[in-house]
Amino acid sequence: MSAQQHFETAPEDKISLSKKLIYGLGAFVNNILAAAIGGMVIVLNLGLGMNPALVGLLSALPRLTDAITDPLMGYISDQTKSKWGRRRPYIFCGAIAVGIIYALMWQLPLGQSENFYFWFFLAGSFVFYLAYTVFATPWVALGYELTPDYHERTRLMAVQNSMGYVAYLISPWFLWFMQSDVLFDDMVEGASWLAIIIGAAVIVIGVIPAIFLKERFNKANTEERSVAATEEKPLKINNVEEFPTGFKGFIRGFVITLKFKPFLSLCGATFLVFNGFMLVSSFQIYVIIYYVFEGNQSLGAEYSGWAGTLSAASTFFVIFFVSWLSTKIGKKKAFYVATVVSIVGYGLKWVCYHPDYPLLTLVPAPFMAFGLGALFTLMGSMIADVCDMDELATGERREGMFGSIYWWVVKLGMAVALAAGGFLLNITGFDVALGGAQTAETIHMMRLFDVVIPIVASAIAIWMVYTYPITEQKAHEIREELEQRRQAA
Repeated sequence: MSAQQHFETAPEDKISLSKKLIYGLGAFVNNILAAAIGGMVIVLNLGLGMNPALVGLLSALPRLTDAITDPLMGYISDQTKSKWGRRRPYIFCGAIAVGIIYALMWQLPLGQSENFYFWFFLAGSFVFYLAYTVFATPWVALGYELTPDYHERTRLMAVQNSMGYVAYLISPWFLWFMQSDVLFDDMVEGASWLAIIIGAAVIVIGVIPAIFLKERFNKANTEERSVAATEEKPLKINNVEEFPTGFKGFIRGFVITLKFKPFLSLCGATFLVFNGFMLVSSFQIYVIIYYVFEGNQSLGAEYSGWAGTLSAASTFFVIFFVSWLSTKIGKKKAFYVATVVSIVGYGLKWVCYHPDYPLLTLVPAPFMAFGLGALFTLMGSMIADVCDMDELATGERREGMFGSIYWWVVKLGMAVALAAGGFLLNITGFDVALGGAQTAETIHMMRLFDVVIPIVASAIAIWMVYTYPITEQKAHEIREELEQRRQAA
């Protein structure tokens, strides 16, 4: 079979549009929470006067616990046996819990010290991210197993990614909403009401995938383990030649996942691309406000909102273009094309972010949209292929473990970006008390960091994806062998 030929998707492997849309609702919830916690945290600095470095730490520290809770939730989901399935009970309960907690953690009492706000928000963040994990990890794993087809996986991820980006059409206006003089007395009050609105939306929308979707592997790993027992010798981990359960099973699965090189390539590329983008999303607001608009927060927030909305709107085109392109030139090459276009967008910011021509601020947005639009369309599909390859090697279905570690990398990238943004602001010499009177050196350093860091990160990501080995041909061969094993078992 030549590289130009493709396998057709069998009718039984196709997912109806309605089910793709329902699964996509989970992406909206996932993204609105990620965008909200990243975009609203600026209130702690601009609204309460907290040091930017402390704000960065508040974003980063809770993610340290995610390194354990995310994979643990993935393992629990993989091993769950219930009449409702492995994933759906957690998606349902997690959506309700995370919505309530998010609304509560932004009810910040006024007139307290910086230390009080730091510890209050830190404690709330730990609980929030735990509930977030209970919802998001099983939801991600559910998407990996909805279809076994190479191309249908990309189409599913395209639909869910496009629905997820509806959140990014909304989130650029969070800052404008929170500091509205018409609606609220101050930014802190605006944040409290915005959190209540977001929490209610998360609860109502988040439970829908749990109610209406069905699972392909709802008997946990029983069939797969019987296949492994008849076809393969169990892997040796610390001289244990069986499939352990409980804590030993968790450690075994965690170790195998971290040793799987194709998966590590995808995680590394995702960390770099997403980290670069998130650094821009938190850092560029300051560049727009204090360079383009010379300290005018209201006007800067408005243009940031328009740029973010344009970027999110452009992403809809990017998602379906990349989905189509991947069927023509392959998932890896489609990733190369999209990432290069995003690098061009980051470079354009040096020219287009200019005080004399504020409308040019909007120009880089559609180009930068290619980076994240392609990333989560292609990576989700490629990780589903990795799950099949892993089953071929281990005899186990571990979508939960793979999904949890992958999305922990995503969250870690966001945390690192937000933390780095705060420390980078300090390095530049930025002082919120100076308003629009920041020094020329500070402005120059802010602009330099804003452009160079995401370009370098994206370039390294291209190299990492180059090492990923699964092609359409390879994926088809893996699936055929897995199906033969299941039939034999």
